[in-house]
Amino acid sequence: MRILKLATIAFFLLAWGARAQAPAGSPFILKPLGQNVWAAIDDARGDAGANAGFVIGDDGVAVIDTFENAAAARQMLAEIHKLTKLPVKFVINTHYHLDHVAGNGVFAEAGAVVFAQRNVRTWIHTENRKFFGKEINPEQKALVEGLTAPEAVYEGGSVELYLGARRIVVRYYPGHTGGDSVVEIPDAQVVFCGDLFWRKTLPNLIDASAGKWLETLAKLGSVHPSATFVPGHGDVGNAGDVAGFAQYLEGLRQMVAAELRQEKKGAAVVEAVLPQLKARYGTWGYFEEFAKSNIMDMEAELRGEKKTQQPAEAP
Repeated sequence: MRILKLATIAFFLLAWGARAQAPAGSPFILKPLGQNVWAAIDDARGDAGANAGFVIGDDGVAVIDTFENAAAARQMLAEIHKLTKLPVKFVINTHYHLDHVAGNGVFAEAGAVVFAQRNVRTWIHTENRKFFGKEINPEQKALVEGLTAPEAVYEGGSVELYLGARRIVVRYYPGHTGGDSVVEIPDAQVVFCGDLFWRKTLPNLIDASAGKWLETLAKLGSVHPSATFVPGHGDVGNAGDVAGFAQYLEGLRQMVAAELRQEKKGAAVVEAVLPQLKARYGTWGYFEEFAKSNIMDMEAELRGEKKTQQPAEAP
């Protein structure tokens, strides 16, 4: 079931050794990023729900995120099998949101270990309910309860995973949900950001802390100035695109803050900020879907009234 509908995105072709390709009937565009690293970019209709990717190492494969439905995950597994006979050893969830984890079970059944920041294990079965609204039905509840949760978790800082000699670094960063991981492939200079980076696309701010998020984006750009960044939504980008996304968040914060200083609230803030936002970012993906809620979420954060998810208690 589609949770998010992507606006049309103009995909570009990468120059490394092969052209970006959309397998027949596939819900994603498969893009080679070099050195056996691939991005799976959601198609223009949003059929996969989000981006994902995978890394082929010496003795296995690591998958980063698994889309919002099992059909897309099965298609990615099939594409992996066309490229290598090595098993999928790891699935790394960048955060708990449904559109990034719904295919976990496909890979777990194939023998992969699902790995994520510790909060994902708890939130995957609880907080995902809110995306169906207050009138969530039994079928939707069952879908959330049936999601395959991470089997291995880490608290914070960073963890290294190995595919033979190939090193993958998973780092915790705050901002989008409170349980976000960035996946670095050092030898290929590729960084999978999950929803900490949206390229020319308005973000979902439902769980966000924009102040912490801006610090994360600044660090990502400074630590990886020459990297290829794979966003959670939108096309593959570079450090300049990460900076552009940070400018969106900072600009939104400044626009809303200006209206709060005029003692406006609620609908009056949306009415004042929306035209400004549209003038700058009206061509970005998800503008119609998220612009108003972005303004309201930012107002709640600046007023100190925004509810964010609290860390799960250790068992």
